[in-house]
Amino acid sequence: MTPAVRRRPGAAADRRRAARWGTLAGLLVTLVALLLAPATPASAHAVLVSTSPTASAVVPNAPAEVVLTFSEGVRKVPGKIRVIAPDGSRADRGEPTFNGTVVTIPVDPSGARGTYLVSYRVISADSHPVSGAFTYSVGAPSTPPTDSGTDNRANPVVENAVKVVKFAGYLGLLLLVGPALVLAALWPRRLSRRGPARLAWSGLGLLVVATLAELWLQVPYTAGGGLFEVTGSGLGDVLGSAYGTAHLVRLGLLAAAAFLLRPLFAGPVGRTDGIILGILGGATLFTWPLAGHPAASPAPAVSVVVDAVHLGSMAVWLGGLVMLATFLLRRADERELDAILPIWSRWATLAVAALLLAGTVQALIEVATPAALVDTTYGRLLLAKIGLFALVIGVAAYSRALVRRRTAAGRPGSMRRAVVAELAITAVVLGVTANLVQTTPARTAAANVAGSSAGYFSSTLTSPIYSLQVELDPAERGNNSIHLYAYTPDNRPQPVKEWKATAALPSAGIEPIEIPLLGLTDNHAYGEISLPAAGQWQLRFTLRTTEIDQATVTATVPIK
Repeated sequence: MTPAVRRRPGAAADRRRAARWGTLAGLLVTLVALLLAPATPASAHAVLVSTSPTASAVVPNAPAEVVLTFSEGVRKVPGKIRVIAPDGSRADRGEPTFNGTVVTIPVDPSGARGTYLVSYRVISADSHPVSGAFTYSVGAPSTPPTDSGTDNRANPVVENAVKVVKFAGYLGLLLLVGPALVLAALWPRRLSRRGPARLAWSGLGLLVVATLAELWLQVPYTAGGGLFEVTGSGLGDVLGSAYGTAHLVRLGLLAAAAFLLRPLFAGPVGRTDGIILGILGGATLFTWPLAGHPAASPAPAVSVVVDAVHLGSMAVWLGGLVMLATFLLRRADERELDAILPIWSRWATLAVAALLLAGTVQALIEVATPAALVDTTYGRLLLAKIGLFALVIGVAAYSRALVRRRTAAGRPGSMRRAVVAELAITAVVLGVTANLVQTTPARTAAANVAGSSAGYFSSTLTSPIYSLQVELDPAERGNNSIHLYAYTPDNRPQPVKEWKATAALPSAGIEPIEIPLLGLTDNHAYGEISLPAAGQWQLRFTLRTTEIDQATVTATVPIK
């Protein structure tokens, strides 16, 4: 028997007082963040539903304002809404006004004849940026102007970095929750707590760093720009938003919990401290849904609760598996495992049941229709997550069978291999989840697709050096807008140095008409053309990808 270490009688009381004062300090930070929280309407991943003037329209006189109407409320990104005149100058006058779903841009009413370009970037209530561009013409169309202002495109490095830090945040959460829960309820007294404590502190540190990184990255993610293009005003805007408030609250709650975790990692804690830790942990879980899609869903109260349950169940299950694989199955003896594994098996079963229930409710809210499961990126990612989860459930069932047969304690190697397999698959599930929370919800994406023109034409043309996605809207006589997207043969964005396109209707004797194209990004071009007659139009596209490499593809488009 290892002799008990004698401690000064008042030392434990001093530690408890210090922990409580630290907890109060962390809660004070949380309260301040909540008091500064802005009131925002519920919405998510807004989409542009209409414009005035209408996109691609030709109006007789220059309008005094351009009006953008989104599906749901949006917020301003400073300097990211512009109207470019035919000569390339700025046609907008003053700051745009935001009124819920409507954005009004004052423009010069004495503008010249020709085509105007409107570019925009706004933030939806779930903190995701929404950007795009369209044109309208005064009097008659002309060559679309070029927007020489700051780029409205999302930076792919920033977008990927956001996904990485979200994955890191989930990983930190489970590395913190698993050791804390096992040390509080299942850890054998004879075993040292040093290893699990180090793992938990690592998880806490990773979670704090990921939270701070999310706040930093949110600036270039919403405003556009690179990783280090962060200004004081931009950071202030993020911290003053609902997204920033949720993250500040998370940091405050983690600071409060840290003071109570320290005595837990040293030895068993009292019932009161355990209850306080549970409350702090539960409150922290709510900061994830409050900063994402759930807070902006059609049923925000339900979505926030089920997402917090989903996240908490994941942290308990995976965090517990990490503790089993790393410590308990290696260090505990057979008698201890006989006592621990049945309890853990019940916990895991409850956690998985909660995951399934919460996930089902989330899917019903965010997907809305069966067709959206296969027609949208969000739905396809969700199907991938479900498939991986089913595979994990199969491995977990094998582990539970070992526990029920009372063979797990005597064969820890088999149990450990099953646990490692569960962790490997769920690591991929976490990666899919990190992508899922950055993807437009299926209900919004499906609604946007459903709202497109019935006469819309889309086709993918291939050549030896690129593939070209062609979209023509509305594919009818009169004014049509055309979008071209170039990709490499392995389906990556293909930068294009020069775009050329023509349209001809040989059956009506119409010779090739050149289509003026505007490069919106290095692999995306936009143009407008008036098709005067119905028939089988021949569209011809020539793309030059390098100084010497170019290829031509053609498409036959039925115009009604």
